[in-house]
Amino acid sequence: MTKIQCGNFTIRQAEVADAKQLAAWWNDGAVMAHAGFPNGLGTTEEEVIEGLDSSRMVIEESDCLIGECNYRNVSDGVAEIGIKICETDCQNRGVGRKVLSMLIGWLFRNGCSKIVLDTNLTNARAQHVYESLGFRKVRTNINSWRDQLGRLQSSVDYELLESDFNSYI
Repeated sequence: MTKIQCGNFTIRQAEVADAKQLAAWWNDGAVMAHAGFPNGLGTTEEEVIEGLDSSRMVIEESDCLIGECNYRNVSDGVAEIGIKICETDCQNRGVGRKVLSMLIGWLFRNGCSKIVLDTNLTNARAQHVYESLGFRKVRTNINSWRDQLGRLQSSVDYELLESDFNSYI
């Protein structure tokens, strides 16, 4: 089971016991708006449990759940990642940058040569964090998808090579 630790932060594989909190976050439109779900996902704890796998991880600070992240191998040596710091009191204090550094460093140590991700074009805060870590903008996709309210959304694709990685841990 994956467990990455640094100071009082831990990234670990999500467990059945985490499903209630994950469902609460996924059903919260304020948490899910940047992912295109301003009304939340409308998922159940049971559905969350059914979808748990080794790539779904939770983020803890001092043993309290504060967010989630995931990764998936998209091709040989390339992983796609996602992260959400879900607790608002943990946002805007460098937590995302530190947790991303932990996850990215672990992925590079475990065989990845490139990491990719995308974010909503309107999410300037996330773009700033990604670029500070060394991610490079690859493409901007204008009006490329619709959120659950039918509004056109744009996204930015990023990639990171290990040689460009700026770790914050």
